[in-house]
Amino acid sequence: MHLLLLTAWTVLWFAVVEPSGGFSWHYLRTGGELIYNGSDGTGGLNLYAHHPELQMGPISFLVAGLFNPFSEHAGQFLSAALMSALGLVIVVLAGRSAAIHFLGTGTNHQRLRQRVLIAGAAFIPMWIEVSVRFGHLDDVLALFFTALAVWFLTRCNPAGVGACLALAMDSKPTALAFLPLILALPRERWMRAVLWCVGLVAVAWLPFFVMDPHSFAAAKFTIPNNPASALRWLGANDPETPNWARPAQAALGLALGAIAVWRGRWAAVVLLGANARIVLDPSVYTYYTASVLLGTLLWDVCGQRRLVPWWSWIALIVLYGSVFVVPDDSARGFIRLVFVAVSTLYVLFAPVRDRRERNKDRPLNRLEEEPVEGPWGPMWDPGRTRPWERR
Repeated sequence: MHLLLLTAWTVLWFAVVEPSGGFSWHYLRTGGELIYNGSDGTGGLNLYAHHPELQMGPISFLVAGLFNPFSEHAGQFLSAALMSALGLVIVVLAGRSAAIHFLGTGTNHQRLRQRVLIAGAAFIPMWIEVSVRFGHLDDVLALFFTALAVWFLTRCNPAGVGACLALAMDSKPTALAFLPLILALPRERWMRAVLWCVGLVAVAWLPFFVMDPHSFAAAKFTIPNNPASALRWLGANDPETPNWARPAQAALGLALGAIAVWRGRWAAVVLLGANARIVLDPSVYTYYTASVLLGTLLWDVCGQRRLVPWWSWIALIVLYGSVFVVPDDSARGFIRLVFVAVSTLYVLFAPVRDRRERNKDRPLNRLEEEPVEGPWGPMWDPGRTRPWERR
């Protein structure tokens, strides 16, 4: 029933937004046409050298190109429908990931479904914003592959985690901030995940740089520094993207994610990576909030056990609602900064109620044993039975 309700909620938002949607779809359509057409020397593997303004990853353009046979309007509509459906898949993946994560802890699955429903109801409007109103296939694919990586993580599948994180970065480079999810695997499985990740990233990106070294121009592309950005409150008043902003985004996201895993809070990695992006990005497009809502969705269903997933709704109201009710640019930038600071401190340091310690010595008459402090056991203890191992 909760999936039927979320499907109806998605269809409603799609119907409302689609007539005025596709604001940025032309970037994806252009890139999709260019990547399959290298005959004029400006497309194919020369794409990024000649079009540095196309900041999407090659996987995004390859997928966007599948809609080339259709008219622009039909292609936009079909892509928006596909991207909207992926939002529902993400909600399902989050719920399934939580179910595996809480195996053996006495979790009430009806309450878990209610959490998924309430958090998903906040997630869907922002998903429609990025997928339908803006048509940003790159963000959609990056977040979808990240959610899939979390699903593989709860099953301790290092190849799946590494491959999905690579595909996320191949779709949108900002997904680099989600790499600390690899550290949430058992220590002896890190290398396999890293090899899959590095290998698929190299396969997707290296051909462009080998073919034309000018492809590095895409990494230097700048955008205006919006007056409503949190960067202004951090003292960055440059008219365009400061040189240090993009590297700082990646470094902050990776550092916060690593701290979260070290503290046993791997479910906060995506939220912290998204926070690093919105606090250090010169632009303030509303579709940026979709990555934050994916982070709060994962935190609310996998990172804590409260019935009401209030972080998802706080993020929706504070980050999206303030765009419509707060007219002052500087005030909106301050709100973004405060949200990032408070949510980051909360997920890293606030006490989280959990029953694992109470249940860890309970005998089990099943083939799967409950996870403790993550999907596999405390501090990657190789001597503990893990959920995927037979007793």
